[in-house]
Amino acid sequence: RLDYFVISYDKKEHDLWTEARGNFRNDFLKNIADPEMGKITKIDPYSRVIGMYMYNGTLVSIKLDCGVNYRGTRPEKKPLRLHGFDTKPINIRLKHLLVRDMTFLYFRDIPILALLHEGGGGDVFVKAYPLYATDIGNEFWSLENLDETTRVIEAVPTGGFLLISSTKVSYYDENRKCRSVELPHESDNTVIAAIDEDGSRYLIGDSYGTLHLLVIPDKKPMYTYILGKISVPRSIVYLDHAYVFVGSHFGDSQFIKLRSEPNEQGLFLDVIDSITNLAPIHDFCVMKMERQEQSQVITCSGGIRDGSLRIIRNGVGITVQADVQMAGITGVWPLRPYYGAQYDDTLVVSFIGETRVLRMLENSKIQEVYEYTVGFDMNQETLATNNVIGNLLVQVTRTFVRLIDLTSKKITSEWNPPDDNKITVADINPTQVLIATNGIELIYFEFLDAELVEVSRKRLFFEVSCINIHPLDTIDKEKSTIAAIGLWNMKGLKILNLPSLTVLTDMALDSFSIARSILLETFENINYLLVTVGDGQLYHFTIDPTRGLLLERKRFTIGTQPVMLAPFITNGVKYVFAASDKPSIIFSANKKLLFSSVNTKVSTPIHICSFLFHHRPSADMTASLVIIHSEGLTIGCIDEIQKLHIRSIPLYEMPRRIQHQESTHTIGILTIRAILDEATNSEKHIPYFKVMDDQTFEFYDYYALQPYETVFSLSSVKFDSEDDAPEYYVVGTGYLSNQVDNNTDRGRLLIFIVEKTEMNLNIRLVYQKEMTGTVYSALPFDEKLLIGVNGKVAVYELKTLEDGGHELIRVCEYAGFTLAVQVVTRGHFVLVGDILRSIVVLAYKDKENGSGKTLEFVAQDPYNRWAEAIEAISDDEFICSESSFNSILALRRNVKTEDLLKKEKLELTGSYNLGDSINRFRHGSLAANNHETLPDVTSELLYVTSSGAIGVIASISPQKYSTLLKLVEAMDFVLGDYGDIKRQSWRCVLNSRNEIMNTNRFIDGDHIESLLEQKPEDIKKIANRCKMNIDDMMKLVEELTRIH
Repeated sequence: RLDYFVISYDKKEHDLWTEARGNFRNDFLKNIADPEMGKITKIDPYSRVIGMYMYNGTLVSIKLDCGVNYRGTRPEKKPLRLHGFDTKPINIRLKHLLVRDMTFLYFRDIPILALLHEGGGGDVFVKAYPLYATDIGNEFWSLENLDETTRVIEAVPTGGFLLISSTKVSYYDENRKCRSVELPHESDNTVIAAIDEDGSRYLIGDSYGTLHLLVIPDKKPMYTYILGKISVPRSIVYLDHAYVFVGSHFGDSQFIKLRSEPNEQGLFLDVIDSITNLAPIHDFCVMKMERQEQSQVITCSGGIRDGSLRIIRNGVGITVQADVQMAGITGVWPLRPYYGAQYDDTLVVSFIGETRVLRMLENSKIQEVYEYTVGFDMNQETLATNNVIGNLLVQVTRTFVRLIDLTSKKITSEWNPPDDNKITVADINPTQVLIATNGIELIYFEFLDAELVEVSRKRLFFEVSCINIHPLDTIDKEKSTIAAIGLWNMKGLKILNLPSLTVLTDMALDSFSIARSILLETFENINYLLVTVGDGQLYHFTIDPTRGLLLERKRFTIGTQPVMLAPFITNGVKYVFAASDKPSIIFSANKKLLFSSVNTKVSTPIHICSFLFHHRPSADMTASLVIIHSEGLTIGCIDEIQKLHIRSIPLYEMPRRIQHQESTHTIGILTIRAILDEATNSEKHIPYFKVMDDQTFEFYDYYALQPYETVFSLSSVKFDSEDDAPEYYVVGTGYLSNQVDNNTDRGRLLIFIVEKTEMNLNIRLVYQKEMTGTVYSALPFDEKLLIGVNGKVAVYELKTLEDGGHELIRVCEYAGFTLAVQVVTRGHFVLVGDILRSIVVLAYKDKENGSGKTLEFVAQDPYNRWAEAIEAISDDEFICSESSFNSILALRRNVKTEDLLKKEKLELTGSYNLGDSINRFRHGSLAANNHETLPDVTSELLYVTSSGAIGVIASISPQKYSTLLKLVEAMDFVLGDYGDIKRQSWRCVLNSRNEIMNTNRFIDGDHIESLLEQKPEDIKKIANRCKMNIDDMMKLVEELTRIH
């Protein structure tokens, strides 16, 4: 699209402002190819001009009118003018087409551009030209016969420039006198960054992840040091005070700190922090999580030495620390050894008819203790217990409220209801106790000199189902001024004043279920009331505690069963655990409540509390969770709380394909390992097929493929419908090097079986077949094998021979493709993605004479497109990502027409510019049971991209599409666009003639979800614009976030 814009940051408003915008597109240049060696952008060191190599043989120049001070080697820039400046692009023709790199040199009265380019015969040159306002001048000087592997040119502030080839670094001063230093080993890709302002020291990162220090003395020879290992860099920026940012495309980006002395590993650097990066994602699989209703995604990410598998799941995981089998638990509470302690050491566990006290030992063992039997009544069910001020302890049962001295464990005070009354619910905070007797009478207590003092009581018309007097931080951390209660009959709640028990707010909930749990809590200095009901719904409000007013009512679906709320703090941050059949953790970010699902293998949590172990290091303030379920209790430590959790399995090689085989509980992967051949000082690549456990991710076995062979496809296939029939891994390969023989147009099919031994699982090659072409695809189909080989697709069946061997027999094939690089199936339909013919739909059916099977043409996209990834949404609808413009296209078969020509054409029904290259679509979801709570969502596709993105495409109803379209249009109108580039224009697709195709049938989900981050005044304007109720609009968007 070649749009550009200049933005500035307003420190007072904390916002971005667009200073200028434009477009590089030129009708005269639209038919000129993109640069063969990639687009290049460089800025003059004195901020006078930007130079961009955007088309073959064409330099785009933009003058920067921002003013500079020319003193020193690094000029001080004046602020950009707020009223814009001259950014009109000027197209300047160059004499050279194959430009590898370029830079603007220092110390010149006018901008001097040095071009590193390749000549027609492969020779490499550097030529310098003056750059004027509208043209480029004559050649100043040139360097010829340079190393053919030279790829980088970097200007040096003191004058001259650096040239970097695969084996050495050369410095040319202003007089073009050269000094060079050899690099330790050959590297195809090298990144450089200056440390000092005078350019005397540089950091150099290579394709092996080695960071070098280059030193350029005034006159002495240059030299290098190896500092250590980093992620394979795409960019390096020296920040200050020895801190460096390493930006990586193949691994995690890093913040590192350089050292003057080596660390324990002998490295001169420390990795301070890493930023997760999944790019590039070559392939992925969707795998069900053990004993859970949701899936996780495992990606083949990264490359070179930074390749890894990434396990991505939605929600928070819990690492189990201890399990106790105790059926029939009704409640659990932590106790501290004394009131001011910063840790817990005791668990009180309640059952129907009894109470037990457990001590948590340093070795993570649990021991029952009896020291509380003096004051605690162990023969009753405990309703609530807690530490309170004065180093006291409160226990509430059906028949008493008891105050106990923690030192002597003796009772100091006790209150008992009348004989015909029972305590039904209770809550305790450090200074207060509130109970309900017989469900309808509230009684409020405080403490005075180790005595319980009844302060007030109130009789209600409806029974109390739940109580909470949790202090709000903004008022008092030890005492609450309000109480929140849920009611059985009226299906509502009340807010009461403390100590008077005067009703401040009386609210009915629009639910057929009863309030089961209620909680007052403060997040980010905002006071909230959360209440859950029996059908799994959660209501949350902001609350004014001085008047008891409930505001900003919102509703969220947690699960389908009653939800119990339990607050906890970890590392100083507050959270709420919502225990249900689909447990969630509630937290606040940017002053908005967020919900993250919990991935736990235990059965449905019934009750929960937090527990802070005292034997952990003082720096570790992570709370454990004690989860009560039908079989007992589980103690676990929660993961870092965020929307998605990503776990890395380092491979130190590039993973290319992945396949889960459920019957053997294994995962198969295809990898390519790059190693340094010391004999030739160059890289060589070895492909492998490897098998690992699908739970522990430990490797079982591997199989090395042949030299100069590369891997393209991997699938799991059963050739028999019997339940106990063996399942095979099928690998498809191709030979891409003429170093094997003259016939490079060949590949192999290899069939492996996983065999279990006493100690391990092994893989065995049971069959292999030479193919006349590269096997781009191989997948199961009708208990057979469907493959795509060069320009054809074919169906094979596996026959077992009399001697026990195997043979692949071709059933049928369909030829006529350019390259069938993608093949997927749906029922008896075969969808083929071609690099020229786009999508072709075939049908697998019986021949007319009944003599066998055939692949028959059904329909195809009439336009020439390179299909990078394809998938079938239904029997008649298909989706495709094409390579030229990084677009997603929706196509449909016309099954209603009687016109044969129309039936054979796939209609384009939707298009969407993603701006990224999709490598694979697969059916699946990261969220659990979306269709139960989102009935308008009928199907979902996941996709992965070269830049490391994981995306979701969901099919929605026409009614919801219409509603969301109005919402998007309202957001565009109210919010505007950064850079003054219209979102709708960006999402439109360009055809091969650079003409805009209108976007339809796609809604920009990322844009919709950004509504949750907008200012309240903008949200109100958007709701008014699209004529929607604010609560309904926000609920709609929040529901959509649950798709992923």
